[in-house]
Amino acid sequence: MNYFNFKFLAGCALFLMMFSCTPSKKQLVEIQTRLIPVTDTYQTDSLIENYILPYRNSVHKEMSTVLSYTPIDLNSFDGKLESTLGNLLADLCYEQANPVFNKRTQKNIDFVLFNHGGIRAPIGKGGITKRHAFQLMPFENTLVVVELTGDKVLEMVTYLNKSNRAHPISKHVKLHFKKDVMTTFTINKQNFDPSKNYYVLTSDYLQKGGDKMNFFANPVSLHELDYKFRAAILDYFAKTDTIKTQLDQRFKRLN
Repeated sequence: MNYFNFKFLAGCALFLMMFSCTPSKKQLVEIQTRLIPVTDTYQTDSLIENYILPYRNSVHKEMSTVLSYTPIDLNSFDGKLESTLGNLLADLCYEQANPVFNKRTQKNIDFVLFNHGGIRAPIGKGGITKRHAFQLMPFENTLVVVELTGDKVLEMVTYLNKSNRAHPISKHVKLHFKKDVMTTFTINKQNFDPSKNYYVLTSDYLQKGGDKMNFFANPVSLHELDYKFRAAILDYFAKTDTIKTQLDQRFKRLN
């Protein structure tokens, strides 16, 4: 083999080696999905079941701990623009959160507003357990206080009027409409003052525009209380022997 042929063959071999070592590019050409239902037909693993059983029993016992008592059924649909459960939630959160806010700022919360959709479960007449609190508020929402201008509060009133739902509002507010005309709006028994700023307790979810409550965005000031919504519920139930709440016409549409 002469030098030229050797050089030619060596070049071909090198080319083939380089080509064969080049990783092939793979492309996704199809995605397939299928539903795998989890039913009683699946056999449980006894080893896993025996391992988690003590923890399951412990959690069940803890969640079944009775904290308080309600003499009536509590739900979010027993009134047109207010509800027993909504009133309770707004009022108890004020009671639990205002001391925290006052200690930090030497100011008081003016009122509380949450959303109707945030109430996730009713509480039946009888003992109230920890499980009820977790069912009522399964999310990790925290309580915040926003300082709103009078204009923003009026935006809130417009939202409530158009929404026409029983959003939880604390007892510090009396808001009455005749058809679409506002006839009464007092906060802490004082007529609403459009030139004043108001401190409103709500959740971090709503403050960020949840449920289209955009009037909470860009407040004059924002105070994070580092207090979870669920924790406030649990703390209130734990200290309250018997729950007292009622429909008191805090938000009403007159005929």
